[in-house]
Amino acid sequence: MQLSIIILNYNVRYFLEQCVLSVQKALENIEGEIIVVDNASSDDSCAMMQTRFPEITLIRNAGNIGFAKGNNIGVAAAQGEYICILNPDTVVADDTFVKVLAFAKAQKNLGIIGVKLVDGSGNFLPESKRGIPTPWVAFTKIMGLYRCFPKVSFFTKYYASHLRSNQTGKVDILVGAFMFMSRKVYLEVGGFDENCFMYSDDIDLSYLVLQKGKDNFYFHDTTVLHYKGESTIKDGAYMKRFQQAMRFFYQKHFKVPFFFELFMQIGIFFFSALKRIQGKSKKIKAPNHYLLLSSNDKLVEELESVLGKKVVFRLFEGEKMVNSCLFKTNESVEILLDNSHISFKDCISILESLKNQGFTFKIIPKSSNFLIGSNNNNERGTIIEIR
Repeated sequence: MQLSIIILNYNVRYFLEQCVLSVQKALENIEGEIIVVDNASSDDSCAMMQTRFPEITLIRNAGNIGFAKGNNIGVAAAQGEYICILNPDTVVADDTFVKVLAFAKAQKNLGIIGVKLVDGSGNFLPESKRGIPTPWVAFTKIMGLYRCFPKVSFFTKYYASHLRSNQTGKVDILVGAFMFMSRKVYLEVGGFDENCFMYSDDIDLSYLVLQKGKDNFYFHDTTVLHYKGESTIKDGAYMKRFQQAMRFFYQKHFKVPFFFELFMQIGIFFFSALKRIQGKSKKIKAPNHYLLLSSNDKLVEELESVLGKKVVFRLFEGEKMVNSCLFKTNESVEILLDNSHISFKDCISILESLKNQGFTFKIIPKSSNFLIGSNNNNERGTIIEIR
């Protein structure tokens, strides 16, 4: 078997359904498997998996045992030569694994591969590629120095600014939302450190792989949608765990003095608080009407009944025609993407091509009964049931 996809789920049933649909499509021409590990979700994630995807391996844990242990359990059950750790709040393009697998096989000293990630508004997520968060690098991040001096490499190592978002190359640290590597390398470094519950697991694993002399890569030639807010809600529990995670990483690898650890905790607290404030300030007003991109005009009436607002239909004839079919308006418009007629790859491309133009987006996953999307990567996404 070539590839095993490990998806660790906790209470994101609708995002999980869409994620699995996208992974199934992306594995059509690959000998692969999907393993979903559930950390005792209280929603109907497991019931959904058993009903809709009975052929997929589902491992049900008795409790929420954390990101590290949950993924380690998934990898232990994997049979693929390569594995991909994948968040459930992601959507992969149809050719993501074909491209990444080909790139992986061309490398002689492969560590981990990460890809270009965008949020639910189509904006690039800078954590797709990062540097080692040494005390100085972490300081430049927390204090925002990388923003103040974007062209000075001394201040911009946190987000690996030596590479552009559209440039493939070596990096140090990759994000746990998408980590592709050989199963052999994963096992050689012992997988994720189970002493860390979550948040610095990906940093630690990336660093351990580097210490083995392997090369980690950021691969730009495929884009994955990561709603992000589903797994990183900026609340009090998040801040506490993030502080614990950073303390864990520094004590394990850098043995920093107490006063610096204290400074880091204070900085992390204010950084997390700022992110919460930013998230609230970015709230987008409800759309005045909707634009449905599909080949099924009969869906309009059903959507108007559920949404209570006008839905304008546009026949989808390819991602390149999207800009020409949109109309200029001062009103807020939400674009609905019908995955029954638009591939996940095209859905992601549309988000990227129309980012920062005032639109919001939702996807209607194929053969599903809901709309799904996220306008703010600091908060949970929105689910609207339609049938």
